[in-house]
Amino acid sequence: QVQLVESGGGLVQAGGSLRLSCAASGRTFSLSPMGWFRQAPGKEREFVAVISWNGGSTYYTDSVKGRFTISRDNAKNTVYLQMNSLKPEDTAVYYCAANRETYYGLSTRGYDYWGQGTQVTVSS
Repeated sequence: QVQLVESGGGLVQAGGSLRLSCAASGRTFSLSPMGWFRQAPGKEREFVAVISWNGGSTYYTDSVKGRFTISRDNAKNTVYLQMNSLKPEDTAVYYCAANRETYYGLSTRGYDYWGQGTQVTVSS
């Protein structure tokens, strides 16, 4: 059974940093892109960042460019999201996602597996 388990969320003041981790089990995703999404209360789940299978390519939504960094360690089957200069508008549940094939994109429909999410709250 495939599982994605996020960790690292919490409460932080504006301007602070957090590092999210997503550990995969049940299959290897070393040949698949992986992504991070987030969902704020009352809003749809939105794309945050994606990383290619070997980490050589990354893409971010405009609102986090220059502040967030996605990375991965294929030996550990884990993807990370380093979040710096956090803002109150970054408050959301953050989800990691993976797919069976090679989809490298922004749509939630492109991903087959999801974690349970980790709450990030940024206070002003």
